[in-house]
Amino acid sequence: MSQQETTSNGAQTSVHIILQGKGGVGKSFVSAILAQYFRTKPAPVHCLDTDPVNATFAQYRILEAEHLKILRRGAINDKQFDRFVDMVCEGQGVFIVDTGATTFVPLWNFILDNEILAFFKSYKRRVFVHSVVAGGQAMSDTLNGLERLAQTTSEKNVIVWLNEYFGEISKDGKTFEEFKVAEEYACKLVGTVVIRERNPLTFGDDVRMMLERRLTFDEAIRDADFSLVAKQRLAIIRREIYEQLDQLAIA
Repeated sequence: MSQQETTSNGAQTSVHIILQGKGGVGKSFVSAILAQYFRTKPAPVHCLDTDPVNATFAQYRILEAEHLKILRRGAINDKQFDRFVDMVCEGQGVFIVDTGATTFVPLWNFILDNEILAFFKSYKRRVFVHSVVAGGQAMSDTLNGLERLAQTTSEKNVIVWLNEYFGEISKDGKTFEEFKVAEEYACKLVGTVVIRERNPLTFGDDVRMMLERRLTFDEAIRDADFSLVAKQRLAIIRREIYEQLDQLAIA
């Protein structure tokens, strides 16, 4: 295998793994956003869906995500995982890897046990781990999942997505930046991206319709079923998230 450090346009090959042990908090939405964001950049984008239960990411037709059956009978399927590693080490561009809640523990443990982060680094592949923290009843569980990742990663490579769709992310008057996990593991966090809480009857319904139909922002904005104002609202959400990703300098 050749160690290709950069793509033809000079961008370094990168891997973005979306990990969270709590289901239904927006992992596939984050994966789809990342895929769309990187498709606005010159480097090729490769999308992989490893969720053994709900392959939502693979249902976005235009993103052409390949479904990898990386989990078999509760354990990592070595052959499929090895294929994934080969794809990253031999390929170029950006790799977006969506995972399922049931995949979280076995996949992350497998990555740690086999020192995959260091292995990718030896091939000049930048690795980012994206973890969703959701508001509402899921906040405690998602914070625990984030803490597990931050505790065990050896790099500053964790990007936190604060999903306010289910409610504000605050505790005892403190914002996420003031939470113990954010302060204790600040050296592991690249930064945060906020999916801001908005009016559920307007912005919320627009996003829900887009997600249910497995449409990208561009597709929804071109779709005649969305009103002109709905398209404007989706464009606002897309712009705000893309601007935050630009600030992280991960492209």
